[in-house]
Amino acid sequence: MTDIDKVKKLRQSTGAGFKDCNSALKESGGNLEKAAEILRVKGIAKASKKMTRDAKEGVIVISGDHNKTSIVEINCETDFVAKNEDFINFVKELSDLNNNNSSILDKLNKSAMSNGKSVEENLVALIAKIGEKITIGRLKTIQNENSENFIYQHSVIKDNVSKLGVIVSLEKSHKNDKISHFGKQLSMHIAASNPLALISDEISTEILVKEQTLISEELKNAGKPEEIAKKISIGKMNKFKEENSLMTQDWVMEPKKKVKDILSEIDIPGLKIKEFIRMKIGE
Repeated sequence: MTDIDKVKKLRQSTGAGFKDCNSALKESGGNLEKAAEILRVKGIAKASKKMTRDAKEGVIVISGDHNKTSIVEINCETDFVAKNEDFINFVKELSDLNNNNSSILDKLNKSAMSNGKSVEENLVALIAKIGEKITIGRLKTIQNENSENFIYQHSVIKDNVSKLGVIVSLEKSHKNDKISHFGKQLSMHIAASNPLALISDEISTEILVKEQTLISEELKNAGKPEEIAKKISIGKMNKFKEENSLMTQDWVMEPKKKVKDILSEIDIPGLKIKEFIRMKIGE
C-alpha cells in the first residue's frame, strides 16, 4: 500500500484532515492502527482547547412519538457547522438516544451510537474533525399518563432538526379530531408567544423579582410620587404575569380571546394543558 493510499484509508476511518493523517502516519512509522490512535489522542487535545470558546449557534432536535417526546439542544460556534452533514447525522442519532434515555444526560453520554462508540467519544471525534466547540445543551422528555404530545418546529434545517422546537402535552380521556387540531395550533401559539409558564403562579420568583426591579427603576426615573408609583407598579406586574402565562395569553389565531377561552369553547370534559417546553437557539 502506497503512502497516499494509507493517508486515504486513514482519512476514511478517522475523518481527520490530510495534513493530520500524513503527520500521524510519519509519527507511527506507517502503521495505520498506531496512526489512528495518535489522531485520537491529538483529537482529544484539540477538542479540549476548543471547549473554552463560545458556542451560541446550533440546533434543536425533537424525537419520539405522541406518548413520549424528547427535545435536545446541541450547540456549536457557527451556523455553517449547524448545517454540516456530519453534524446533522450526529444530532439526529443523538436525539433518538436522548428519547431512549429520557433526557438523563449521564446515561445519554455513555450510550453507544451506531458505530459502537459512546456519545462522549463521538462528540470528541466530531469536535476534532469539524474544528468547533460542540456541546449538548438543554434537554427534556415529556411523558404523561392519559396525555398526547404535540410538536411544532420552526426554521427547519432537515427533518426533525430546527432552530426552534415546541412540545405540548394535553391530558385527555379519549382521541378526538378537535383535540388534535387544538394541539397543533397550541404548539404554534407557544412558538410565537413564548410563555414563561402555564399559569402566573408558576413563573419563577427570579424572573418576577427582576421584572419588579426594572419597573421600580422605570417609575423612579419618571419621577412618579410614591403612592402613584406603587399602584402603577402593581398594574404593570399583573400585566406582565398575564402576558407571560400561557392560559391568559391572547390566542394568536384570534387575539380577542385568551388561550383559556379557546380551551373552554372546545368543551371536551377532562381536556387540560398538562405541560409544555419551548426551546430556541440563542435564548
